[in-house]
Amino acid sequence: MSSDPQAGRRQQGPPVQVIGTDAGGLASLSPAALELVRGASLLAAPSRLQPGLEAQLAAWATTFPAPAWNPPRLLASDKPEPLLAALQQALAAGEPVVLLASGDPLWFGIGRLLLQHIPPERLRFHPAPTSLQLAFARLGRPWQDAGWVSLHGREPEPLAQRLQQRPVALAVLTDPSRGGADEVRRLLRASGLEAVYSLWLAERLGHPQERLMRLAPTAPLPSDLDPLHLVLLIAEPPPPPVDPAALPLFGLDDGLWLQHPDRPGLMTKREVRIQLLADLELPAEGVLWDLGAGVGSIGLEALRLRPQLQLWAVERRGGSAALIQANAERLGVRPAGVLELEALAACAPGDRPSPLPDPDRVLIGGGGRGRAALLATVLPRLRPGGVVVIPLATVEALAELRPVLERGQLEVSVSQHQAWRGAPLADGTRLAPLNPVLVLKGRRSAAPGEGGR
Repeated sequence: MSSDPQAGRRQQGPPVQVIGTDAGGLASLSPAALELVRGASLLAAPSRLQPGLEAQLAAWATTFPAPAWNPPRLLASDKPEPLLAALQQALAAGEPVVLLASGDPLWFGIGRLLLQHIPPERLRFHPAPTSLQLAFARLGRPWQDAGWVSLHGREPEPLAQRLQQRPVALAVLTDPSRGGADEVRRLLRASGLEAVYSLWLAERLGHPQERLMRLAPTAPLPSDLDPLHLVLLIAEPPPPPVDPAALPLFGLDDGLWLQHPDRPGLMTKREVRIQLLADLELPAEGVLWDLGAGVGSIGLEALRLRPQLQLWAVERRGGSAALIQANAERLGVRPAGVLELEALAACAPGDRPSPLPDPDRVLIGGGGRGRAALLATVLPRLRPGGVVVIPLATVEALAELRPVLERGQLEVSVSQHQAWRGAPLADGTRLAPLNPVLVLKGRRSAAPGEGGR
């Protein structure tokens, strides 16, 4: 018995060589790959490559006449059943087989089908650049931070969910039967992010007639758009409003806000912002703390509703103060203060006096294990008639924080909110869910003889 772990593989005969190509077909293959093709008894390839293969094989027959070389049998690989039958027969006979495929056969290619019917040790893959790689190469942009979504035969929810995360770069593999690039654009518009992304169309990548073009938000799709295309979405800073006063009073589109480039999408979505602004019961005057302010969206919208409020935004992330101030300028509002430090340190700095005046309203955003301690620090400073609102993602957080409000003798209420956004579906619209949010609210009673602010 042989001790060589590869002996069994060699005894089985040569594997099927699955070679990825670009649109150039054989002309773009390496010398080593061409040697595999010339040595094949069976050569399988998509029908679109067949004319070029026949011409190349004829040229080789002139250069290498029989009996020195016999051209391989050509087989179209477009239909799985006859392809698999022919491959199985050739493998059983010990014939060398080459299968040409597009790009990387293991990335949305024929590789998955082959592995379902042929043992992996009888397959050897030689990938070429994928359409995703080629698209970013043509754009001249690094793509290590890029994501991708396939809409081939799929509903649009995966794309809707990825857009909620505000990726810096996203490649979308379109399905021409479901609308292609138009489906992507409609979903982008429905998410309120049309101004946040540049949209690039990549067609026939690797072909002599390939095309990469940027599509303006209002421009129609090219009438000659190739059905086989992908879409690149590249994040860009949203343009500032021409006139902040012309914006809606509240409920601004998510795409209006500048965000942290390293953590895009981590902001309160429009539907939840609207609910939190309502739960805060904003007074005409007073002090609002926005602790864990993120990009400042809730507090800044509160200022648009109540310009006389004193907004103090606190966010520990580096660069957040400049970001919140930039968003404030875009909206034409002015916070009383923006602090870049831990919320607990801002509320209870120890030996130093707190930079924050006592609040009438408090919003505690963000997460972390320190929320209970932060809430316990906030409550003694909450003015009579004050309100605390805390959006939560988990029931465990609710169980942790509700008792803190109750021990502080606040009136407590809990609500849960779920929103959906319309997403294109063939000729109609389906609803794509946003993450549900729990809202914990506490209200302090007014002092005797004093009304709430």
